[in-house]
Amino acid sequence: MKNRYRQAVLFCMMAIIVNSTFAQTPKTYTSSETLQQLKKLDVLGSVLYIAAHPDDENTRLLGYLANEKLYRTGYMSLTRGDGGQNLIGDEQGIDLGLIRTQELLSARRIDGAEQFFGRAYDFGFCKSSEEAMKIWGHDKILSDIVWVVRKFRPDVIITRFPEDERAGHGHHSASAILAREAFTAAADLNQFPEQLKQGVTVWQAKRILWNTFNFGSTNTQSDTQFKLDVGMYNPLLGKSYGEIAATGRSQHKSQGFGVAAQRGSAVEYFYTTKGSTPVNDLMDGVDATWNRIGNKNNEHALVDSIIKNYSFEHPENSVAQLVRLYSKVDKETDAYWKEQKQNDIKKALINCSGLFLEATAASQYAVQGDSLQITTTINNRLGITVQDASINMYDTYHGYQPLPKNTNVNYSLPVFIRPDQKATQPYWLQSKMDKGSFNVTDQQQIGMAENEPLSIVFGIKINGVSFRFKEPVRYKYTDPVKGELYQPVLLVYPLFVSSTPSILIFKNDDANTKRDIHFSLQANTAINSVVKFNCFSNNKSFVVFDSMLHMAKGEKKNIDFTMSSDFVQPNAKDTFGAKLSSKAFNQDLSFSMRKISYAHIPDINYNFIAQLPVLKIDLKIAGSSVGYIVGAGDKVPQALEQMGYKVTILNQADVTATNLKQFDAIITGVRAYNINEWLSGSYEVLMQYVKDGGVLLAQYNTNSNIGPVKAKISPYPFNISRNRITDEEAKVTFLLPEHPALNYPNKITAKDFDGWIQERSIYNAENIDGNYQRILSMKDPNENEQDGSLIITNYGKGRFVYTGLVFFRELPAAVPGAYRLLANLIAKSFN
Repeated sequence: MKNRYRQAVLFCMMAIIVNSTFAQTPKTYTSSETLQQLKKLDVLGSVLYIAAHPDDENTRLLGYLANEKLYRTGYMSLTRGDGGQNLIGDEQGIDLGLIRTQELLSARRIDGAEQFFGRAYDFGFCKSSEEAMKIWGHDKILSDIVWVVRKFRPDVIITRFPEDERAGHGHHSASAILAREAFTAAADLNQFPEQLKQGVTVWQAKRILWNTFNFGSTNTQSDTQFKLDVGMYNPLLGKSYGEIAATGRSQHKSQGFGVAAQRGSAVEYFYTTKGSTPVNDLMDGVDATWNRIGNKNNEHALVDSIIKNYSFEHPENSVAQLVRLYSKVDKETDAYWKEQKQNDIKKALINCSGLFLEATAASQYAVQGDSLQITTTINNRLGITVQDASINMYDTYHGYQPLPKNTNVNYSLPVFIRPDQKATQPYWLQSKMDKGSFNVTDQQQIGMAENEPLSIVFGIKINGVSFRFKEPVRYKYTDPVKGELYQPVLLVYPLFVSSTPSILIFKNDDANTKRDIHFSLQANTAINSVVKFNCFSNNKSFVVFDSMLHMAKGEKKNIDFTMSSDFVQPNAKDTFGAKLSSKAFNQDLSFSMRKISYAHIPDINYNFIAQLPVLKIDLKIAGSSVGYIVGAGDKVPQALEQMGYKVTILNQADVTATNLKQFDAIITGVRAYNINEWLSGSYEVLMQYVKDGGVLLAQYNTNSNIGPVKAKISPYPFNISRNRITDEEAKVTFLLPEHPALNYPNKITAKDFDGWIQERSIYNAENIDGNYQRILSMKDPNENEQDGSLIITNYGKGRFVYTGLVFFRELPAAVPGAYRLLANLIAKSFN
């Protein structure tokens, strides 16, 4: 029992992970890439790049620093990009942040830099650093950067953006301000002294530089600035840094950032923010050799010998010298560089030796209170002399002897998971967040890209020196199309509960209207116990059942609940959810698990409470049938169905003159004209539909090199700008208060713009033709009024609407006024 308990403790410590790191086959290294690793052993320098979002980083520069200069290189993004737009799906907020986290990690695996994150929440576009730091919490995010600087100990810090409006975004300029402050604060004993009890010391970087840019409309580069050509070709990698950067940059698919490879000279410019100005080299004044820690054991000479004697065909010949180097470094007194270089040596040792170490689980899901079977494999592929080999998982120890050449040596062991172990959850989502930042209670987790995976330690003894290699436990499977794939092991609750729909809308004048809510229970292990199923709202709670539940592992059980319109008071918002508990499991079982799957990143799973908003509002609709042309992805169709419309998703073949006659209105989803090239061939059909009396509403599109409009949108011209209203509380002025859009079938008032989230509008219209009516005006603080968020024109018997109003955010967030206004905009006929 003691053995099982300690195995469970390890699982508790290691298994709370976001399903991410290992969906693809683990990377293997060629002999030339291994030589690249050996060269890095002779470099003791580090650079930290800091900006605000995933995709802000200069991937070409990171690739150059990590692979040409061979510095320890890191990128710190203060946010996870939660507030951006999504070009590939309908995920927003937390979900989008999870996607962009994985896209950024994919980019780092390509360019070789490390990835760090702050706790700041990306709340969307903002126009001042003051607003950003106020919402994030200045000191909180400053402490994050200071912590990462003290742990990473960069010799040089580089920012992507300036501190003023040239940064183009309040988050951008705030990241530069906070980085400059952290440059000084990290070296100050009086700044965040609590961190000094957590295994770090103060650290003073040599300089902080701003990596200036020329973005066409904004050129911040100057010939007087320090310059660095980063465009060279690396023959060991078979690519130039422009090519590496393009591959990494193209991982940001949710942002539509695929780019072409660049070859040839590429000069980067740097302005000195604080510290000494470099003259000849980025590391001027920094000794990035073994001499920085004394080179007392003559490590440099040994590394030089390893590199000179390296054999591409027989890398195993370098093993003995690498073991000697490891022993020499073990005698060094500089704890930081001792740890870094020993880790680098171990990576090179694995690749030179050809040792294959793997730990796989029989299932992707480990259930609380159950056991997980793990199989370990060692293969001595090049036949090096191994004196001893073992696996260690707390009290579980198993030795391998001998290790024959190129033979799989396997061992299986069971791991017991205690019933009270925490389920898999990204660490930044484990606590309730503030408005502008995540709350993380474990100081050691701050800055981490994701949680540590469940791991097993392999012990390998070579030439009398013992090495410990920590390998993640992975679920390995074979896809008939993609081949061998890996996923991390997830610790899950015994039971999941999910509900549909995601929101319920009742109208004030609905009498005795009933709506069904469908709950689904999924057993992740055999359930044979009493389970109590409660439904709750803000003011009510009642038991659906409290009885013995028998479910086989993998079985699903549906429970339907009918809610009547009198459940919610008129003009009110409630929350409805399920609460499950069982004495047998002694914990809350009220969680759903959301899975996000895209081909370019690993699957993502996280837990959330099963509940949905319920609205009862003064809502009238005029019309019954809506055709919806999907764009990048949004949840507007589900909201329309809750409003009472019959919604039909339209593809290219559906957009015909005859077929469109059945619809009272047609709505194009967000970025539909950026995504669907076929819309260019449907323009005349859509315009004829409007002429014949239909309503066509186009939600926002972008118009840039990254997201060009691929089809004509409207009957009369206007341009799509980058103008937006980022203040979600901005006063809205009705320019045409008597216009039907503000009066039929719902009387729109200022109250309908209460409770909006993140922003009012994006990509508003400008240079608007005189045939359009401009309905609304609004402005951000200290800016001029904008009147392009909602424009309408009559065309023939029908109506065309373009709007930058963010219905795609407000409808899922259950904002009443957004429902009422949208109903007016697509009303079948104006009175």
